[in-house]
Amino acid sequence: MKKLIWIGCLSYFLIGLAHVILGSVLPVVLEHYNRDYSDSGTLIFTQFTGFLLGVLVSPWFNRRFGKRVELLIATGLLCCCELLYMALPPWGWLYIIALGAGFGFGMIEAVIGTVIISAIKENTAIAMSRLEVLFGIGALVMPLIASGLMEAGYWRISFAVVALFGVATIAFWAKGSFGEMDQVLDQRSAPEKTGTQPSKGMRAYSGRRMLILTLFIAFFFLYVGTEMSLANFMPAMLIEKLGMKEAGAALSVTCFWIAMSVGRIFAGYIAEKFEYRVYVLFSCLASAVLLLLLPFTLQVWSSFAVILMLGLAMSGIFSIALVFASKLLPGTEEATPSILIASGGVGGAVLPLLTGWSLDHMAVNETQWMFAGFAGGLLLISGLAFRIQQGNLEKTSNCPERE
Repeated sequence: MKKLIWIGCLSYFLIGLAHVILGSVLPVVLEHYNRDYSDSGTLIFTQFTGFLLGVLVSPWFNRRFGKRVELLIATGLLCCCELLYMALPPWGWLYIIALGAGFGFGMIEAVIGTVIISAIKENTAIAMSRLEVLFGIGALVMPLIASGLMEAGYWRISFAVVALFGVATIAFWAKGSFGEMDQVLDQRSAPEKTGTQPSKGMRAYSGRRMLILTLFIAFFFLYVGTEMSLANFMPAMLIEKLGMKEAGAALSVTCFWIAMSVGRIFAGYIAEKFEYRVYVLFSCLASAVLLLLLPFTLQVWSSFAVILMLGLAMSGIFSIALVFASKLLPGTEEATPSILIASGGVGGAVLPLLTGWSLDHMAVNETQWMFAGFAGGLLLISGLAFRIQQGNLEKTSNCPERE
């Protein structure tokens, strides 16, 4: 099981690289193609449309090929797309490449998230936070690499770095042995054989469960959209607002992901100790406060300080909320992660598109106020989820505890 987790961590490291590569080199890409921020927003929208498609078709690939082969196909596609990025084809072709890249890392994230949540019954949050730590490390390393390559004039090599780690990931999944989990990874199982009753479809979410699912769909839409907008447009906002140079502004994303990675090291342990609902609620509260402060940062040092604290505040929200939702909806561990990751993919496509338009038509501070509004929505939804679980606990306080 440990080996599975660590190779899963390598895959999440690759996803972290792939998620932020466009944002890391965005200023020079726009300059190379003579495009504006609206065009870049459309490109990121296309990539996360691919992400959504990858998540949605993941169950079909699983039934037809098994999880291991599915991971190999997805990672191979991601590698090819990164190499095509590096070739700097005409702008129109970038949309097709972005669609393929998003499809690849979306499928990888859906498969591994589902495997970990369904296979690990105890300390699930700790296991998921380990994956997210490596995602964060990948997301912080990529802007650092890109910054150095931009300074040297070889920024397009950044895409080759992602492809190289993709090849290494393919090798580990192809040759790795995981004991009892090999059967799970290689089995081409029909939905009704998984033991989590996905054959019921949306009937598994009837009544109060549908309300819970709907709340978390909205939550993941807002969270992933906000995170991806920040990660992809943070350098552009600093350049516009503070006049920073491209390489220095790109380091803001590295600082953000350094804080994210540090926070994720402890997120799982904190969430297990203080309850998932408490962790998610207070993380959303801290994020909302910091995003309210962001428009008032008028110096480089204050902007970077808020960015670092924001990374810490947001560090565990995705993984802990994913586990929180799965625990609130027992028996749907195969379906719920994919649905929520897919809703995050929609947010990751739509909100960066809105952010790109906002940067072209409004002041940077107005865009940052928009982020604060998104965080307010997260806080509201997390508060509602807190109350729902509290109500469930009160109703069962005099009943035997259910597993």
